[in-house]
Order: sequence, then structure tokens, then C-alpha cells
Amino acid sequence: MVDVESQLALIKRGADELLVEAELVEKLKAGRPLRVKAGFDPTAPDLHLGHTVLINKMRHFQEAGHHIMFLIGDFTGLIGDPTGKNATRPPLSREQILQNAQTYREQVFKILDPDKTEVCFNSTWFDSLGAAGMIKLAAQHTVARMLERDDFAKRYAGNQPIAIHEFLYPLCQGYDSVAMRADVELGGTDQKFNLLVGREMQKHYGQPPQCVLMMPLLEGLDGNNKMSKSLGNYVGIAEPPQEIFGKLMSISDELMWRYFELLSFRSNSEIAGLKREAAEGRNPRDVKVMLAQELVARFHSQRAAELAYEDFQARFQRGTLPDDMPEITIAAAPIAQVLKQAGLVSSTSEALRLIDGGGVRLDGEKVSDKALVLEAGKAVVLQVGKRKYARVLLA
Repeated sequence: MVDVESQLALIKRGADELLVEAELVEKLKAGRPLRVKAGFDPTAPDLHLGHTVLINKMRHFQEAGHHIMFLIGDFTGLIGDPTGKNATRPPLSREQILQNAQTYREQVFKILDPDKTEVCFNSTWFDSLGAAGMIKLAAQHTVARMLERDDFAKRYAGNQPIAIHEFLYPLCQGYDSVAMRADVELGGTDQKFNLLVGREMQKHYGQPPQCVLMMPLLEGLDGNNKMSKSLGNYVGIAEPPQEIFGKLMSISDELMWRYFELLSFRSNSEIAGLKREAAEGRNPRDVKVMLAQELVARFHSQRAAELAYEDFQARFQRGTLPDDMPEITIAAAPIAQVLKQAGLVSSTSEALRLIDGGGVRLDGEKVSDKALVLEAGKAVVLQVGKRKYARVLLA
């Protein structure tokens, strides 16, 4: 077991809030492996880098010798987490949930050690809890307490409907901690209410309350909104190596350091050294390459990372692109509109004329299709003539 001070430093790296730190210190001093829980509802087939912020933290606990419980919410996924939602989420079928759960298992072990990870499904205890047990569970919280949740309060004040089953979600998440006898639960900052319900639920059942570690929500490629597939600003961990590499190279230099802190397995001292080098004149793009290669290697292989870098160089760098090339986020649209919004042409008609004349390149290749629609989630380099360039992230 790693010493308590070193464990605490690793656990708190990048974290937003730890409740209650003194309790966690006492748990660590006890010297036994802690039962560390994080839950994921399989409401979509693929994980993205935003999800991996929690999974990376699970790995930190795993490296310190603790027992990791990766919870797949195959029961709670049928309810739908209302956190941050301004409308009731449509339910998924059992078949969709199980199919997505299988992909989660395959993807999470790109980060966690499968031999040291317990995969749990909360249908295991909820299917046996039954209707009577669910009613007893619902009796433990009042409607007034539920309306303390920010998203519920806003919807109620705005006369937006709240379905009764949505009140069950925090209770179910809390009961998960009881069933799993969790010592620590990990979650995003938007999950604070649910995580604290787990502490109260454990007290009710005579268990020591879990400590709660909240991680920040990772900004997407646009640097503003939370990473989300629906916003098109995400990096899927199952995407091809070239896609992952290209998207990461499109992020701003400022956002790059945020990604290093939350996604990289490099030490804090090494990241601080890279920051110093960038401040002293090292091209931030070179540092960004290191981040992109690390993440591609994690989700594919080291060889795939090397090939992705070579592909990036061949398409974007070898003496053809200026260092001060602007980086712009634009909504997905036909190429003529994107060229105009990027400021590379004055009008869509000019864009169409230039395409006809062979004067427009996309990722180094001439564009001939005037009807080409650039899809959301892509990071591309557009070139007009010999001197106009822009790296464009399509949201």
C-alpha cells in the first residue's frame, strides 16, 4: 500500500471537491483496500474523453492498491439520470441498455486493470428489491428535499414537467452505495446531490458514510461547453487513431493544459516542466503532440500513435502550414458556408468559384464537390489559394 500522504496527493489531483477529507484520511490510515465506486449509465454506445476523467481517477485508486467497482447502471439507465436536464429523458429499452453495457466493458479496460476491477450491474439488487422495497426506499426522502436539487428546482419554478420516476434516480444511486458497501464514490460536480444522498442512505442502513470525490466536467473541443456527443465537441475513445489525434491537435493551447491535468498520466512535476518550457518559448504544438500521442497509445497502441503523428505531419505540417494559423469552431455546414464563416472567402459564391477553379483544399486535398457537407465532430484544415489557412473544428 502506498503511504497515506502520497495517496491523498494522487487522489486529489485535478479534483474539484472532496467530502469529507478528514474521513478519507482515517479510512486510508486503516490500511485496508477501500471499496471505490463509480457508476455509468449505458445510455449511449461509446465512451468519450469526458467519461474517462472519472475512470482515470479510478485508476489512481487502483494503483494505490484499492478495490475498484465499475458500476454499470443497467437498472438506473432505464430511469434516465435527470441531472442537468430541463426535460424528462426518453427511456431506453433493456436491449439497448445491455448492448451499450457490453461496449462499456470493452472500452473501460483500456484504462483499468481487468484483473483488479469488479464490474457490477445494479439490476442485481434492484430486480430483487421489488415494488415493496422500492416504496420503502422512496419513503426515505421528501419532495421538499428533492426540490433542493438545482435542476429540479428550476424545472418546477419554470412549470416544466418533472416525472415521478425521476425522483427515484437519486435514491437508486444512493442505494447502489449501500448494496456495494462503498467507502468512496466518484462523480462529476453535477452529481453532488446524488452523491450526498448515498452518504445519507448508508447512515440509514447502519453503514459508515462514503467519502465523495467530485471531478470537474471536462470541456469539449470548443473549450466552452461540457464534452458531449450531442454538441459534437467530443473525442470518442473508440474512434480511429487519426481522428483522436487530429481532434486533440485542434484544441486551444490554454485548453491543452486542462486536458493534461485531467487526462494525462504524466506526473504533476512533468506537466509543470512542460508548462515552463512553453512559457520559455517551446512551441505549444510540440507539447500538444505529446498529449495526443499519449491518449492515442492508451486507447489503441504505441504504434498507432506513431502512425497517427506521421499522418498528421504529412497532411498538416511539412512546411505547408503557418504557425499562426487561426483555429475556429464553426457549426457543421456545406463547405461554401464554412469557408465564409471561417473568413477565408467574402461570400459563398466566391467559395463556389474557387472550388470550381481548384483553389480550395481540405486537409491538403483539392475539393471538387461544391455540395460537400462538413460533418460535426471533425477537425479539418482548410486552405484557400496559397496563403489563407484555418484549422476548423466542426461543432
